[in-house]
Amino acid sequence: MTDQRTEKDLLGELAVPQDVYWGIHTQRAMNNFRISGRKVNPSLIRALAQVKMACCSANTETGYLSPEKSRMIHTACLEISKGLLANQFPVDALQGGAGTSTNMNLNEVIANRAIELLGGRKGDYSLVHPLEDVNLHQSTNDVYPTALKVAAIYRLRDLAQAIACLQGAFQEKEKEFGAIVKLGRTEMQEAVPITLGAEFSAFAEAFSRDRWRTFKCEERLRVVNLGGTAVGTGLAAPRNYIFSVNEKLRDVTGLGLSRGENILGETAHADSYVEVTAILKAHAVNLIKIANDLRLMNLLGEIRLPQLQAGSSIMPGKVNPVLAEAVIQTGIKVMANDSIVAETSARGTLQINEFLPLLADALLESLDLLININNLLTEHVRAIKADKEKCEEYFNASPMIITALLPVIGYEKATAFITEFASGNENNMRRFLEEKLGKESINKIFSPYRLTALGFKDKK
Repeated sequence: MTDQRTEKDLLGELAVPQDVYWGIHTQRAMNNFRISGRKVNPSLIRALAQVKMACCSANTETGYLSPEKSRMIHTACLEISKGLLANQFPVDALQGGAGTSTNMNLNEVIANRAIELLGGRKGDYSLVHPLEDVNLHQSTNDVYPTALKVAAIYRLRDLAQAIACLQGAFQEKEKEFGAIVKLGRTEMQEAVPITLGAEFSAFAEAFSRDRWRTFKCEERLRVVNLGGTAVGTGLAAPRNYIFSVNEKLRDVTGLGLSRGENILGETAHADSYVEVTAILKAHAVNLIKIANDLRLMNLLGEIRLPQLQAGSSIMPGKVNPVLAEAVIQTGIKVMANDSIVAETSARGTLQINEFLPLLADALLESLDLLININNLLTEHVRAIKADKEKCEEYFNASPMIITALLPVIGYEKATAFITEFASGNENNMRRFLEEKLGKESINKIFSPYRLTALGFKDKK
């Protein structure tokens, strides 16, 4: 049996495994919230450690922590912020208490690691106390939302870079496929001619907008409520600490963070997260739409998506567009998470939002999912091949290509040509038009440049 130590809180005593860094508050949370089986997002844990580090520095500078305690707390925070002790954060992602269980988990792990660094035994809080020292002048209600913003900003930057790579992959294909003429399609029907390169340029442009929106929405998260303690008034924290702690946080994170002008408002409301997940939803919409377009183009044979795995347990040789399907499913999940963030933000009451754990889980999950799927899709797009012959086959057979001739022959004559084509034995529209107007003229009109130029040159 694992050795245990006994810890006390206001509810009484509880046994905690001797070898773990967490304490009684974490142990109670583990018992209380056996819900999803998912742990708190690691990026939030790392960001909370950075916030605790900033608080430690501010408390040391203002004389509330001894230099020796401060060094050990700082070292513990630094280790956690680098991903060490990751197995010491077992609390379920879905938890009551506005994030208190996660905050207490950090306080206890930091304290016990600092105790260990001082040569003491875990649980000897006379050396370093989770609340009196690590959580000094803090509340869950200011450190947790601040940490969430820090974590989200870091992940937004990662996402913006991932989208930039995806945009670049589509731009590479835009150049590679620039001379391949094909049919455009509207309402699932044949439409006017374009080039395959132009089609991929439209995909790249959509992701360009996503990249810019994602990069800019970091601004929505830069205002934090650190120093506001329980409800935003800074009650029980000294003023010089409140002014210092945000400067320390900027130093620790390297982010352009600022204390809110109205910290009560920052503490009570979570609408800034709703703005951010709306931007993530917009990106999810583009991912779903473009992934489905790639599936359709693959079905038509105009492109060949990379073959990744066998597609059927009963149909030999079948290969499915599985990554495109995964992209669509990821987008749907991100859209659902946007609804969760909006709902949890709306359900905060009076001075705090007690549903931040679910909000945090949804927001950070969406960021993680989007970063991963963008990276996977980037490599997938780079391996796409075009079937030039199939594109030309569709192009040459379609009566719709005559639309390109309207500036030359007019609508009525074009209609007459289509009627004649439909009633005859010819099944190649391009060949039919070459016979009517000459091969050289048709080649010029159907050149990739002419098909994608912005309008035609006015004769006047």
